Amino acid sequence: MSFTYHRDVLSNGLRVVTVETPHLHTALLAVYVRTGSRHETHLTNGVSHFLEHLFFRGSEGWPDTVRMNSAVEEVGGNLNGVTTRDHGYYYTPLHPAHLDVGMAILGDMLTRPRLTDMEVERNIILEEMLDEVDEKGRDIDIDNLSKRALFPDHPLAFKIAGTRESVSQLTHPQVLEHFARHYVTGNLVVTAAGRVQREQVLELVERHFARLPHGPQSQDIPPPPTPRGPRLHVVTHDEAQTEFRLSFRTVPEHHPDWPALQLLRRFLDDGLSSRLPFEIVEKRGLAYSVHASLEAFHDAGIFEIEAASAPERASLVVAETFRVLGELASQTVAEEELTRAKRRHRMLLEFSQDAPGELSGWFGGTELFRLPESFGRRADLVDETSAERVRDVARRYFARDNLTVVAVGQRKGIRALEKVVDASEGLPSAI
Repeated sequence: MSFTYHRDVLSNGLRVVTVETPHLHTALLAVYVRTGSRHETHLTNGVSHFLEHLFFRGSEGWPDTVRMNSAVEEVGGNLNGVTTRDHGYYYTPLHPAHLDVGMAILGDMLTRPRLTDMEVERNIILEEMLDEVDEKGRDIDIDNLSKRALFPDHPLAFKIAGTRESVSQLTHPQVLEHFARHYVTGNLVVTAAGRVQREQVLELVERHFARLPHGPQSQDIPPPPTPRGPRLHVVTHDEAQTEFRLSFRTVPEHHPDWPALQLLRRFLDDGLSSRLPFEIVEKRGLAYSVHASLEAFHDAGIFEIEAASAPERASLVVAETFRVLGELASQTVAEEELTRAKRRHRMLLEFSQDAPGELSGWFGGTELFRLPESFGRRADLVDETSAERVRDVARRYFARDNLTVVAVGQRKGIRALEKVVDASEGLPSAI
């Protein structure tokens, strides 16, 4: 193993993850916080993302944001922040000799933010949100539409940035309340990965996060079952292509079915030789590209297949996708294909050991929700998965009853797409 993983819990409950990789020439600091759009209400939707923006408006120790950013950039860094549906994170790469600079600035940003210039940031966010809507203000973002269909009446359906109405009405007291509730010791994980040393990291965290108030971990409302499929939701939009996503509810990463789902993802989309790109793009020329992915929350998972095509070909792409999925649910894969996917999975996990960002996310990001397993253990679980197990898992989750399809595009071809989804030919029925 080319790295050493350490997990520490300070006396105030703050978790610190250090991943020492002495052979590298870089370091990365990241602070993960368990708050996102699923921790909001209809009235406060977008407040987590809004707060992320405001952190970069300066802190008590660094009120001048130009100086704050230049201080990080002078040591090889670049401050960034990301908000997702179930968590957020703030990070910077930097030179290992200047870990103290990055930790001092991140610590001050997240414990003593000024939270000023709300109106300027509000305008920036409202501009940012225009990418997700058409000229009528309707949502055309395929991910937003998909989550709304999968998790109706649940916070996982909320847009990460919020709605135009909710963001326009957010108040400074609401932002302060959200900050006070979620930015507490039990809800953060501070991570350092790369050419770093555990003792130095712990000393810096204790010094620069000393002002972080005590508090518990955020709690989540479990998502209800997705409505029974097959279901199709269409938003007509005058674009040259129809964009669509097929979604199947699955399970979280720690579930016993996850290794088989990972293999299924690789069979379907892991290079031009995998099944979906070959059958849909290379062989039939129905689309320019097609992608399969797995998205996991700590209490739910989604298997997603996404593509875009000429409107009249959308039904053909979806029908061919159903055929490919049906084969995986009814036939065992050849030993050669299974072995290749397992070998590639292990290799890519080994590649991750050379990337501080990957190491930070694996150990620090996972720590928000559960104890992470090792790279070796994850690889072993995949290696132990049989072809029969993969087939059975495909049959369980690629069922027509578990299918939700979202499409955005012209009216042309929609009726044919409706027929294909309704029939879901090739997909098994729920077990």
